[in-house]
Amino acid sequence: MNIQKGNAGINWTDATWNPVTGCLHGCPYCYARRIAERFGRGFEPEFHADRLSEPLHYRSPLKVFVGSTADQFGTWVPREWNNAVFDVVRRCPQHTFQFLTKAPRNLVRYNPFPANCWVGATANNQAMIDNALFCLALVKATVRFVSAEPLLGPIDADLSAIEWLIIGAQTGPGGHQPDPAWVVRLIECARASGTAVWFKDNLAWPTQINEWPATRLEHMAHQAQLFGAL
Repeated sequence: MNIQKGNAGINWTDATWNPVTGCLHGCPYCYARRIAERFGRGFEPEFHADRLSEPLHYRSPLKVFVGSTADQFGTWVPREWNNAVFDVVRRCPQHTFQFLTKAPRNLVRYNPFPANCWVGATANNQAMIDNALFCLALVKATVRFVSAEPLLGPIDADLSAIEWLIIGAQTGPGGHQPDPAWVVRLIECARASGTAVWFKDNLAWPTQINEWPATRLEHMAHQAQLFGAL
């Protein structure tokens, strides 16, 4: 596993774990593909059985981002690969495993997720978040989230189906900051639904917002209070 350190790492996790690498989405802004190509490696999906035991070596609780250089739920990922990953997840209840995909329609195949899993989908624009929220509403996980990174267009949505919203800018060649109005509207949507907000450190913003999500039960109780049900 790769322990994240300071500004050089991903600020919403403690470690990355990549038992699967590679991706076929072909996103032009993909940092993982750039890194692989820089070192002369291919980016075809690959399973690394020798990495499966890595989380078992850490006793102290960690937030672990699974598949930071892959899409763990891409249609090309055999179920056997993920079954092996979830076997390790269940053997490490001390850790919180964070999954993020651009193929949220495939998530329901793994319901219910182990209690120590946070499950999310990437959404760069309105069409992607509409699809992500529809799919995530069907997911049985302790925390469900959307990562709007890079935020590439305006988004207006009811976020009550998720507990956490990550917002970030596009980095790398051609990188740029999102329109401030897009960020403001997303924050408003999150506040209306009681969804926690997390800014990536690549987002240039006067005030940093870094809120951890409530568990699903806490979130449901908060929603009931918002709408006067309690």
